[in-house]
Amino acid sequence: MQMSQKPKITAKYFGQPVQELESYCWPPNQSLDPYQSGSDDGSNGVQQSVHNPDQYCSFDSSSGMQNTSSTASFSPDGSPASQQNYSYPLDLHHSPENTCGSPISGSCVIDNENDLGHMIRQLETAMLGSDLDNFNLHAIAASGRATEVSTEAERWKYMMEMIARGDLKELLCACAKAIENKDMYMADCLVTQLRQMVSVSGEPMQRLGAYMVEGLVARLASSGSSIYKALRCKEPASAELLSYMHILYEICPYFKFGYMSANGAIAEAMKEESRVHIIDFQIAQGSQWLTLIHALAARPGGPPSIRITGIDDPTSSFARGGGLEIVGQRLRKLAESCNVPFEFHAAAISGTEVQLENLRTQPGEAIAVNFAMVLHHMPDESVGTENHRDRLLRLVKSLSPKVVTLVEQEANTNTAPFLPRFLETMDHYLAIFESIDVSLPREHKERINTEQHCLAREIVNIIACEGPERVERHELLGKWRSRFIMAGFTPSPLSSFVNTTIKTLLQSYCDKYTLEERDGVLYLGWMNRAIIASCAWKC
Repeated sequence: MQMSQKPKITAKYFGQPVQELESYCWPPNQSLDPYQSGSDDGSNGVQQSVHNPDQYCSFDSSSGMQNTSSTASFSPDGSPASQQNYSYPLDLHHSPENTCGSPISGSCVIDNENDLGHMIRQLETAMLGSDLDNFNLHAIAASGRATEVSTEAERWKYMMEMIARGDLKELLCACAKAIENKDMYMADCLVTQLRQMVSVSGEPMQRLGAYMVEGLVARLASSGSSIYKALRCKEPASAELLSYMHILYEICPYFKFGYMSANGAIAEAMKEESRVHIIDFQIAQGSQWLTLIHALAARPGGPPSIRITGIDDPTSSFARGGGLEIVGQRLRKLAESCNVPFEFHAAAISGTEVQLENLRTQPGEAIAVNFAMVLHHMPDESVGTENHRDRLLRLVKSLSPKVVTLVEQEANTNTAPFLPRFLETMDHYLAIFESIDVSLPREHKERINTEQHCLAREIVNIIACEGPERVERHELLGKWRSRFIMAGFTPSPLSSFVNTTIKTLLQSYCDKYTLEERDGVLYLGWMNRAIIASCAWKC
C-alpha cells in the first residue's frame, strides 16, 4: 500500500504530552529489589571492613546525606562531606614515612596552592633529596603508568602534580585505575581529594563525579548491593518518585523518542490488522500506550481490537502506587472513551521468569512485542549459565510476531572490564547530565532529586557491582543486532514518517540534540554522542 493510502498517524499520536510516566527511570528503574544483598563476585579483589547494610543511607538531597562506611554523604549545600574509614592490609603504603598516611580521614586534602607547594617540597626533600635533575614527572604522566610507576617517590610526585592540575576527569580515572591495581592507599587519598571537587549542584561533570565517587567507594567496600538494599527503604513517596520521572520526561526527549519510534513501528505494522496483541516486557505505568490507543482509534475503517499483556516485576508496584491492575484500569478507561475494544492481561513477573504460557497468545491475532529499555536488565552468557537475554528473543521468535521493537541506551557496560566500563559510564552519562543542564538551573532542587533518584543508582551499580549484582548491562546496537539475527529476526527499518515526526519533536528542544539514521536504526544523541538507539525487527 502506498504512503498516500496509509492510515494517517496524527501529530496527536506522536506529540501528545504524556502526563503519566513510566515507573522506571533512565532506563526508568521500576524497583531496586533486583539489587539484592550479597557479596561481590570477587573481581574487585579488595577486602574492606563494611558496616551493617542497614546503616547505609540514601541519596537524600533535601536533608543532606550522612554516610557510615561507603555510601554517599552530601552536606546541605550540595557538596560532598563524608569521610571513610577502611581496614587496610599491612603493606608499605602505610609506613610512617608516608606524609599522607591516614586512611581517608582528610589528611590528603590539599586546601590551597601554598599547601600543595609545601607538600611537594617536603616530598622532594624527604624522598629524593636535592638532586632532581633526573626526575621527569611529565614523562611519567605521559607514559600512562599512573599507579604503576616504580618508586614511592615517583608515585607521590605523580599524584601531587595530578591534584595540582585539578582535572576532575583525570583524578576519577586515576582513582579507578588505582582500585583496579588494588593500590588501596592511592585510591584512599584520591577519593578524599575528589570529595572536595564534586558537587550535586555544580557543573555537569561535578554532579556526575559525585555519583561516580560513591560508586568507587562502594566498590572498595564491596557494598554496592547493600547500598541498594538500604536505598529501597529510603525511597520517596510514590507520588514524589513519579514527579521526578515526569521532570526527566519533560526536560529531555529520550523517553518521548523511544515511545514515538516504537509506537510508529507498531502502528505501521498493524495498519491492516483487526486483532492486535501487544506484549510489553516492562509496562510500568503503561504510559507508552496512551497515544497509540488514540492513534488506532482514529484509523480509517475503525479501530482494531487491542489486547495488551503487561509484564512487570511485582516490586515495581511501589513506584506505581499499586499493582498492575492500576495500569489495566487506566488503559481500559481510555479505550472505552475512544470506542476501542480492549483487553488487559497482567503478568506480574520478572522478565527472567517469563515463559510461553505467561503470554496467553490466541490464534488469529497479530502480535507486537515491545522491548523498551528492558533487555539490558536481562543477564546473558557473561553472567551465568542461564542466558535470559537470548532466551527471551528465541521465545518471542516462536510467537511469529508482526513486529518487535527495541529501544536501548547506546553504551557498552555489559562485558567491558572495569576500567573501560568506568570510562564508558563517564562519557555516556556526562552527555545526559549536560543535556539536563541546559533545561534546569543547577540549584534547582527538583533537578537534584531527579538526578539522584533516576540516574545515581544506575551509575553506582555499573561501577560498584559485578556478577549477578550488576544489573545495568547496556550493549551497543551492533551487539543487539547480532543477538536478533541469531534468534532468526530480520531488520524492519523505521519509516521516513517516524523519522520526520521525531525531527519535529526535537525542534522544541536544544539544538545540541542530534538525530541520525543508519541502516534503518534511529539514534538520538547529544552533541554527536549517541545516547539512545531505536529499531524494529520482523520474522
